[in-house]
Amino acid sequence: MITEAQFENYDEDEENEQEQSEDEEDSIIVKDSNGTRLNNGDSVTVIKDLKVKGSSMVVKRGTLVKNIRLTHDDEHVDCKVNGSQIVLKTCFLKKS
Repeated sequence: MITEAQFENYDEDEENEQEQSEDEEDSIIVKDSNGTRLNNGDSVTVIKDLKVKGSSMVVKRGTLVKNIRLTHDDEHVDCKVNGSQIVLKTCFLKKS
């Protein structure tokens, strides 16, 4: 049986864990091929022709990708290219 004091401590511990996980997400620094920091919503340009795994699609060099979303990994960004949702490696991108 949980007493009222234990219940209050549980809520505080849970809030602290959530704050720590949010801080860890904010601490990930994502950089493009030139070392420029990327943020959610940025526009980037592809610097090399890229074949998309599992598809016959090729993302051509110079393609502008708008409104990128950062992932939990500092080497990948989530985005839409030609109507397809894909993940691109940051080493093939430069900030526009």
